Amino acid sequence: MSTQSTSVVLLIGTIVIVSLKKPDCTAVKADYDGFKLCVTSRRGMEDLSHQNLTDVPSNLSNNTQYLDISHNFIQSLNEAQFSRLFQLCFLKVTHCGLQEISPTAFIHTPALKVLNISHNDLRFVPDISVKKLKILDLGNNLFTSYRIPESFQKLSSLDLLSIGSTAALSVSYNDFDPLMNVHVDHLVLGGGLYWQNYDSGSLAKLKSLQKVSIHASFCGNFRMFEKLLVDLNVTQAKSLRFIALFPDSCHVDGDPFKNLRTMPFIQNLTIENTWINSSFMEVFLKNVWLSSLYDLSFVNMTYNEDTPDGFQFLTINHTINLCSITFSGVNHYQYKYPTFNMSFEAVSRLTYLKFSGSGMNILPCRVMSALPSLETLDLSDNLLTESGFWWFMCKHTSVFPRLRRLSLSKNRFSSLSFISQKMHEMKTLESLDLSFNSIYLDGDCSWPAWMTELNLGNNNLGNSVFRYLSSNFEKLDLSKTGITAITQEYLSHLPKLTYLKLSSNSIQVIPADLSLPTLLSLHIDQNALTSISREALAGFSKIQTLKAGGNPFVCSCDSYWFVATLNKSLLLDWPLDYTCSTPPSFAGLSLSEFKTSELSCEAGLQVAVALPVMIVISAAIGLVFYKCDGVWYTKMLWVWIRMKRRGKKCSNILKNASFDYHAFISYSHQDSDWVDSQLLPSMEGAGFSLCVHERDFVPGEWIIDNIINCVESSYKTLFVLSRHFVQSEWCNYELFFAQHRAISVQRDSLVFILLEPIPTDCIPKKFLRLRSILRQQTYLEWPNNERKQQVFWKSLKSMLHMADRSVALKDAALGILDQVPLLTDNM
Repeated sequence: MSTQSTSVVLLIGTIVIVSLKKPDCTAVKADYDGFKLCVTSRRGMEDLSHQNLTDVPSNLSNNTQYLDISHNFIQSLNEAQFSRLFQLCFLKVTHCGLQEISPTAFIHTPALKVLNISHNDLRFVPDISVKKLKILDLGNNLFTSYRIPESFQKLSSLDLLSIGSTAALSVSYNDFDPLMNVHVDHLVLGGGLYWQNYDSGSLAKLKSLQKVSIHASFCGNFRMFEKLLVDLNVTQAKSLRFIALFPDSCHVDGDPFKNLRTMPFIQNLTIENTWINSSFMEVFLKNVWLSSLYDLSFVNMTYNEDTPDGFQFLTINHTINLCSITFSGVNHYQYKYPTFNMSFEAVSRLTYLKFSGSGMNILPCRVMSALPSLETLDLSDNLLTESGFWWFMCKHTSVFPRLRRLSLSKNRFSSLSFISQKMHEMKTLESLDLSFNSIYLDGDCSWPAWMTELNLGNNNLGNSVFRYLSSNFEKLDLSKTGITAITQEYLSHLPKLTYLKLSSNSIQVIPADLSLPTLLSLHIDQNALTSISREALAGFSKIQTLKAGGNPFVCSCDSYWFVATLNKSLLLDWPLDYTCSTPPSFAGLSLSEFKTSELSCEAGLQVAVALPVMIVISAAIGLVFYKCDGVWYTKMLWVWIRMKRRGKKCSNILKNASFDYHAFISYSHQDSDWVDSQLLPSMEGAGFSLCVHERDFVPGEWIIDNIINCVESSYKTLFVLSRHFVQSEWCNYELFFAQHRAISVQRDSLVFILLEPIPTDCIPKKFLRLRSILRQQTYLEWPNNERKQQVFWKSLKSMLHMADRSVALKDAALGILDQVPLLTDNM
């Protein structure tokens, strides 16, 4: 055998006889793209699938953005059902037995962008004219014709149109005329059945097509398939996808793909859910090698060896454009090892090779060294182990001389230390994917310095995994690896890290002391975080993207900074994946709808705001207090309180005492009018007994004796102070005796009424003691305001109340008699 060819034997661990039916990837991707296009809040989603509905519910929220009513029993759609759903953007009505759609059904849904009404019983393509519609899926219905209604001319925003029927077996020339001026980027056509006829030129009118997916079988009628390729070349579409092109056991005669050689615009070709014989594969690949095709993919392919020597493909003398080949899901019809005899010169320019889902358990020896241009190798979803990938029987002259990215995801690798040592053989390798394996930490790892990216996701490794990583790693995926905490100690071993993915772990907090200035992207979604603080992200000064959705956020002040201040352009999954988990009153609420204020969450700001507010309020209260004579009322209240307190203190001294009068009135005769007209009527009318010198002095007795007797016989002495009072000699005597009695017997027996303001310069020197008394003792001021006078009388009456006035206590004046000689000496 030539050194330029080899017999490649693939050892298959699992042999599948019949190809497996997989879901339509286009429909799944369309739903996913539409979901991202439309849904901004979980509150705008309504999933009512599988509810046995017979009509669209009438109680839907006006804010509904996404509505899924699939798998129900709804036979028709009309205008009234959607009359209030002005924000509806995504509508999915599949598997409902839908038979009719009114032309005005969506007149009240101007925001509609995604409409999926596939897998129903529609007998004709419905009239739809929603201007903003981008994705329309009409696949798997019962149209008898692919005739498009004229209303489709108004679908100016349409990007993806999927139209298929199990009853339409032909494509007519004028079927797609209404789409001639509509910029449809991707057309999915067919219901998976044999086509009986295709009119040439039918699809050639659609000049805007970039991608075409044909879901139809052409076995036995390849002339029609060749006409289809000619039309697709006219559209200048760059990507073609054929689904169920050759059904099971289809024998291909001739060369149906020969037109590939003359299709200069085609770059990507995908053949999906198809039976392929080894004889056809040889003819097909020859056309691929002679075409301008750049990328070739086989998805869910059933391979049948119908030639005795298996697959034979030797050197071809032609410049090869093909750089990427994908085999995803290879099922083998025969229960034997397939044989490939292929010149590796034919694939010498390959830069990308994917061979997944095939049951491979040993890597062919020549693959490692015979693909000199290979930069990406994807061997995911196989049965490879360390011994199968590095098979002991292989002798390598070189190991992937230009390989930069290697994916071994979803295999059976286990020893991380062994793998790290083997990576030194691949001198250009930068990225390694070991996700979804059975990796365990079995010893120290020795990673090559040139390797900068590692994916260990979905391996049960725990927090200790950080000790087995290289300081040269720049990108690291540790999703779902059982990590419960991240610390500065862990990150300090990764000084060059720019991308860190920690999704789907059990991390409860991002510590405030973390620091990794090189980090540009952090994924920490699907963990146990209740909040993310400003301090937690401060250490990631260059962060550009952050993904933190799917965490049980607490809607409180702990989340205020994240909601109100953080630049949301950093968040890849905002706001859809951010919801409140607690408190219960906010559970399920989108974090973007959680409203709080900086004032309620920042203590410093609360003080800064509260202080001036309190000052203003205090000033306002003070002003009102002043304007409403609050000072006067306060002083009167203070007099009353002090009198109450003093009354309790002297109750023991006076408990056996009784008096003839409640009070002796000391006043100037020039103030007698006020005493006679105001004081006496008010007080005596209230039952108080007052002693007045003009009325109650004993005639014939010495004035001094009368003063002393009246002071002693009265519970208190009441002084009516005025300018006239301080000019009266007798008033001075009365003040003198009353003061000495207060000192020796009853300290609170003096009551002062200020009838009018007395300037200091008006008080004679002999009344200097009065100044000190007034500074130390509370007095009542006579107000001019009638309302205040009522308070004045109440305060005065409370001062003069006493327990018993049956008998006067004469002994209370004995202390004053000792002072009489001093008085006579001064007269």
